[in-house]
Amino acid sequence: MNLNKLLFLLVFLLLGTSCFSQRVLKGVVRDSLQNPLPYANVIAQTTDSLQKVKMEFSITDEQGNYRLDLKETSYAVTTSYLGYLPYRFEITPTQDTERDIVLKQKAEELGEVVIEPPVVVKEDTIVYTVDKFVKGDERKLKDVLKKLPGIEVARDGTVTVQGKKVTVLLVENKKFFGGGTKLGVDNIPANAIDKVEVLDNYNEVSFLKGLEDTNDMALNVKLKEDKKNFVFGDIEAGKGNEDFYNVHSNLFYYSPKTSVNSIGNLNNTAKQVFTYKQYSDFQNGINRSLLKGNTNFDLPTDEFSQFLKEQDVTSSDRKFGALNISNEFNDKINIAGYGIFSHTKEGTLTETYNQYNTFSELKEQTSNLKNTLGIASLNATYLPNLTDQWLFKTQFKRASNVGTTRLQSVVDTINNSFISQDDVVNTFFNQIVEWHRKKSKNHIFSFATNYQFDERYPKMNLFSDMPILEGFVPLMEAESYELDQLKKIKRNQLDAIFKYYWVLNGKNHIYTTLGNTLIGNRFITNDMQILDDGSMNNFNTSGFGNDLDFSLNDFFFGVHYKFKTGIFTLDQGAFLHQYNWNIAQQEEVSKSKAVLLPSVSIKAKFSKRKELEFSYEINSSFSNASMFANRLYVLSYNSVFKGNNALENQLSHNFRLRFNKFSTYRGFSYYITFNYAEKTKGVINDVNYEGINQSVIPIYIDNPSNRFSVYGRIRKNVKNINLAFGFHQFTSKYLQNINSVLETNKSNNFSYNLSAKTLFDNFPTIEAGFKQSVGTYTLSSSESKFVTTEPFINIDYDFLKGCIASFDFTSYTYKNKTFNAQNNYDIANASLYYKNDNSAWSFKIEAKNLFNVQYKNSNSFSSYIISDTRNYIMPRILMFSVGYNL
Repeated sequence: MNLNKLLFLLVFLLLGTSCFSQRVLKGVVRDSLQNPLPYANVIAQTTDSLQKVKMEFSITDEQGNYRLDLKETSYAVTTSYLGYLPYRFEITPTQDTERDIVLKQKAEELGEVVIEPPVVVKEDTIVYTVDKFVKGDERKLKDVLKKLPGIEVARDGTVTVQGKKVTVLLVENKKFFGGGTKLGVDNIPANAIDKVEVLDNYNEVSFLKGLEDTNDMALNVKLKEDKKNFVFGDIEAGKGNEDFYNVHSNLFYYSPKTSVNSIGNLNNTAKQVFTYKQYSDFQNGINRSLLKGNTNFDLPTDEFSQFLKEQDVTSSDRKFGALNISNEFNDKINIAGYGIFSHTKEGTLTETYNQYNTFSELKEQTSNLKNTLGIASLNATYLPNLTDQWLFKTQFKRASNVGTTRLQSVVDTINNSFISQDDVVNTFFNQIVEWHRKKSKNHIFSFATNYQFDERYPKMNLFSDMPILEGFVPLMEAESYELDQLKKIKRNQLDAIFKYYWVLNGKNHIYTTLGNTLIGNRFITNDMQILDDGSMNNFNTSGFGNDLDFSLNDFFFGVHYKFKTGIFTLDQGAFLHQYNWNIAQQEEVSKSKAVLLPSVSIKAKFSKRKELEFSYEINSSFSNASMFANRLYVLSYNSVFKGNNALENQLSHNFRLRFNKFSTYRGFSYYITFNYAEKTKGVINDVNYEGINQSVIPIYIDNPSNRFSVYGRIRKNVKNINLAFGFHQFTSKYLQNINSVLETNKSNNFSYNLSAKTLFDNFPTIEAGFKQSVGTYTLSSSESKFVTTEPFINIDYDFLKGCIASFDFTSYTYKNKTFNAQNNYDIANASLYYKNDNSAWSFKIEAKNLFNVQYKNSNSFSSYIISDTRNYIMPRILMFSVGYNL
């Protein structure tokens, strides 16, 4: 399918609405004094039981306007508004009709049951009644969320509401596996969901909500009554062509006091149940209300995280298991814990053209990776009385990873072959204790301590028939070359924060923070050459070998004043940080520094569904200990690294502007966000080349970089077609010192997508669209440009009784404009699912990579390298699966 055909399909979808007879019912909802009533619910339900027509609804806008798109059948229209008597009338629209509605205020003692509205918008909460939006062909939570207005679900499981990321997932008000979204959206059955609540400015300590915006957004899934006090879930097993298989299970139990969630998966189809993003999300943390104004401390390089990153693979074997248990022992104590185990074996193959500042490289790389990861977490909440809340959070992680990489590098006519073996063992422990007290409505206190321990033992072995890093390491001549590296990275961090909230009145608050962070790092490296006879050539006498003790103390004090006037809420203040750090290696270096970090935020709330936010702050960050270690160590097959003990904290100005509007009356919503960051003090790389090999030293300079991004999305319903347009622009500029010449590198990425999606009853859900991304990268005077276009079509069709057919197709055109090179390939997947309503059994036939494409193309820009890459992928997989629903 080419671009012209897809564009034709888009036009067809737009014009297709004329094939379905619809009439518009609109008007204004007012009270008896003729004042418009905003956010009233207007619901139309068919009174003809023979007609399979979905319910239509509208929520009035600020002027009380409503609009319903109805078919030519009989409807009962009900209008409701808090504090007013509902109003009901019947209509059979044969033409567009305008009808105003007047509601009468009801007496306090009167009560009446009305039709439950599909969407209820409160101050910081949106409640969706799920069965008003679904068609019955949804299998998991993500399928349900995609049909709720204003909610989007990305492929990686990220959920956004009006462009704002959901950071916490709850089920029945309890965190689902620590609150990460992907496990939930991929595994919670759709038929168990009654309501979905969106909670903005979420805070797990209820009496802190409203004091300070956390920017956290939670999604709370409410279950149907028949799914409570009952085990539910599903089990699925599939066998495919060749030796492909997939076994998956989800089991859930919820009662008022106890919840149990279990997820398991075995597959060799590259289905990724646990991703690096999820691993990052599974980090315990202090309540976000206490973190404002804190210094950012870069963690040591996470050597084993590469084994969890989403990547295209040529072979895969994955085992995953997770268990989450929560129990309310009484009205004072709640304990929740989870355990996660992941074991993966994967193979990768990539072919890359790397463009450096002064030369280019062709690289072919094959890898075999094995990763074992275990996470255990135990959290407890203690409520001794109505004014105090204690939180205890404990987490332990252990990972063991082994990888072998074979690499072929060609620069000009020089061909180099390397084998790299990596072995990483990582142990992590985290303990948090929080105490919050509401002494009175005007005086609230919070105190938290956070202890982290992180210990890693990375090992690296490099093998080659040619000299490795010749001229950069003190090699001795040999028939073959082997470089070994041992590292030890140990990190301890202790945080203590006290915060006092003084509520002067409903519109004026003063917040005071006092805290201290103490960090101790140990960084050890040992590089050597293993000679042919097994003896060792240690590099420590030639400037290699680090044994660094790094300690830092950050004492800080902050005051913020928050007030509200009219539609505006302003929060401004500053933090004063006193840094003292000590570096002990060959010599001891001690430094101290005071830094003032001001911030201001302004929020204008024009209505419940239209708001503008602006924020500005100066951020401070410190690099990890390896950046201060001033002796050499091997970084990779073609680079060595040397730290710099003269580095200091980095400072950056950060601006953010966001506007969003959501209107069910017009079926129209949009959001747009601007971000700008400029470093006034920062770290850049001083890189020196000799052929393919390079040495890298971080240096501290003024105005090293700036970056700007803007992204947004617009949605509009035209009859039964949902139109969407989204875009993302990202530009950055930063300095690099290349062979003693200060160069400016630039990156400019722009992408956009447009789509049309059908919303008809008894008609396939068809989404067709077009995506394009353009990347332009500049290294010194060298420029590269890449363009990727992706026309796509997705089809979901619920037909007969219990049959669901799905098909997705994307046609990629990848162009490297610099070399006038182009690659075209099509990725398609299809499935047919069947389940009888009266049976617990289900059956599925699916095909992945239907056209058996061998590789995908991608490009990237990092520091001083532009990369154009072929990523080889799994072959075509055909699979038959049998499932059983509990």
